[in-house]
Amino acid sequence: NRTIVTFALTFLTSSQAILIVWSKRAGKYEYSVTTANFLVETLKCFLSLAALARTWKNEGVTEDNRLSTTINEVSVYPIPAALYLVKNLLQYYIFAYVDAPGYQILKNLNIISTGVLYRMILKRKLSEIQWAAFILLCAGCTTAQLNPSSDHVLQTPFQGWMMAIVMALLSGFAGVYTEAIMKKRPSRNINVQNFWLYVFGMAFNAVAILIQDFDAVMNKGFFHGYSFVTVLMILNHALSGLAVSMVMKYADNIVKVYSTSVAMLLTAVVAVFLFGFHLSLAFFLGTTVVSVSVYLHSAGKPPR
Repeated sequence: NRTIVTFALTFLTSSQAILIVWSKRAGKYEYSVTTANFLVETLKCFLSLAALARTWKNEGVTEDNRLSTTINEVSVYPIPAALYLVKNLLQYYIFAYVDAPGYQILKNLNIISTGVLYRMILKRKLSEIQWAAFILLCAGCTTAQLNPSSDHVLQTPFQGWMMAIVMALLSGFAGVYTEAIMKKRPSRNINVQNFWLYVFGMAFNAVAILIQDFDAVMNKGFFHGYSFVTVLMILNHALSGLAVSMVMKYADNIVKVYSTSVAMLLTAVVAVFLFGFHLSLAFFLGTTVVSVSVYLHSAGKPPR
């Protein structure tokens, strides 16, 4: 089960950057980014409810799968929802400063922030071999995305770097915090937990629409500028969001980081066919280092 979800997450993440870039027309988004994010949260909420309805039909309503809850339980969900909101909005604006491969390099900051926060917040010990594997993972991912025709690692302006650092911290913190919520009550049905997380996601994204795109939505309509690719992108984001929460519940953030890194290498391979991207020696070297890192990480698990 864990393996299937991890593979699904890897596949979905690898197509994410490509779909975001594809959804631009003449270099800009024709649609309102906030409405797209709102629809992603709505779709995740709907899918969680549908899965829940199936559980109720098969098992009946129990203490662990009922939607009714306490203020105490629900009060923790707005925090990750707000963090994800900011991170998701930044994800679109960072493309003003970086291209898709550059974005993937900067995303490697996530790897380190997740590892450190994982250690600090969840008090989980990673073995020394796993920390070494983590640093190798970062190095391998960065090497894989180097531009062979230039000496500069990244031509990213200062704003791009700042956005990337903020995104890495938000993403790491939101991920680790969500995992803590999911695992606090292991017997609680994952779809109930998802439902509450996404309800707050919808509420925050609705506020973002009001603040940022209210005029555009009022004048041109909610779905202005949407295309088939936009719809695919929304579907992709929703499914990968559900896959992430399953990984959080049944595996952990470290598994998520690794599947995202492997996804990044897949993105580059797909980009060869779609955008004529050239695979360089650096890419192959980076891929080798990432593979070694994945092996070391699983081999270096601390004894329980």
